[in-house]
Amino acid sequence: MQSAARIAELPQFSAWAVTCAGEHAPWSDPECHDDHRLVLVRAGRFMRRADGVESVLDRTTAYFGRPGQEERFAHPVGGDVCTSIDIGAELWHSIAGDKGAPPATDLYVDARVELWHRRLLLAAGSGDVGFAVAEELVGLVGETVQRVVGDAGPARTRSGPRSRALVATVREAILEDAPGSDGLIPLADALDVSPFLLSRTFTAVTGVSLTRYRNRVRLGRALARLEEGERDLAFLAADLGFADQAHLTRTMRAHLGRTPGAVRALLSA
Repeated sequence: MQSAARIAELPQFSAWAVTCAGEHAPWSDPECHDDHRLVLVRAGRFMRRADGVESVLDRTTAYFGRPGQEERFAHPVGGDVCTSIDIGAELWHSIAGDKGAPPATDLYVDARVELWHRRLLLAAGSGDVGFAVAEELVGLVGETVQRVVGDAGPARTRSGPRSRALVATVREAILEDAPGSDGLIPLADALDVSPFLLSRTFTAVTGVSLTRYRNRVRLGRALARLEEGERDLAFLAADLGFADQAHLTRTMRAHLGRTPGAVRALLSA
């Protein structure tokens, strides 16, 4: 029996926790999907057959599936839990360029890939899909795509004048709440660059992630509002674009080591 719980979703991607319970030794009926997929195993082990090739998937082996590819699965040793990431055509192209995933692509999951995976799951818990989840997801996909399709041209990062000019434009967009600045992917679309390249370039030039920079800007606005006497933290969180009051609290604690209430007390002293 299979069940799927949505982790995060935007028009350009979706991520799911897929659980297969019980043992099922025979091969399943054929399955096909519309998007490129990256599937990483969290627990358990299963088998996949695609393009005439059989492979065994576990926590050290992930796989890419391509649109329209026929797949069959078997679970001869019990259930498993996976993270399945569906990647829309435009986002895939922005990361992989003109190259598609080769047939029956398995991928060794080293510690670097596992760390990206864990960071994605943690980001999903923040509720910040537009930036935190999107940035970790394109980072994970970009890291893995480069290993199976070679040098994906859009993924190269430089820190020369053009990169610094791009980062300056991004900072201005976030500071001014420009259209599209509420998420990594719409911001990349507005600037006509790959979201993977945008994320990598921003970090290379500034030393911090786009998500952290955006949160720093939002926390600056929160500090000003708290100093002015704002009491309704739920309203403040919503007005500044946080998922909820708990998201604001977690972010402020991560940056300042204090809750909004404690910060308000400091500013009113």
